[in-house]
Amino acid sequence: MHPAPIPAADDPFGHPCPIRNVLDRIGDQWSLLVLDALDGRTRRFNELMRDLGDVSKQMLSQTLKRLEEDGFVRRTVYPEVPPRVEYDLTPLGQSFMVPMKALVAWADTHHELVRGARRAYRSPPAAHAAPNAALP
Repeated sequence: MHPAPIPAADDPFGHPCPIRNVLDRIGDQWSLLVLDALDGRTRRFNELMRDLGDVSKQMLSQTLKRLEEDGFVRRTVYPEVPPRVEYDLTPLGQSFMVPMKALVAWADTHHELVRGARRAYRSPPAAHAAPNAALP
């Protein structure tokens, strides 16, 4: 077995930890929301702005560029006047939707337990006993 090559210090793509390397990029505030908005459909920039609501143009643009760079999103420019630009998921982006939907379902199912744990943590020390709630 050959050891993994050590990336050059200036190589931003050679991160030795694949989990951290990928999750750092998709785990930001907007990437999952953009991927969800593109799931099963093609969108233009302004449609994504409307779908996401409170994202700034600059942040949406940066997020789309990062997702395109990482191979999750495809940007298609049509040679029209004015140019039409559309975004959709690549096969890699579509494959990511399976675990992402499982994570979203888990978060939805366990949201109240997490909120309860936060409330208990912030209460006086006597209330820090482990919650007895059973997991759904």
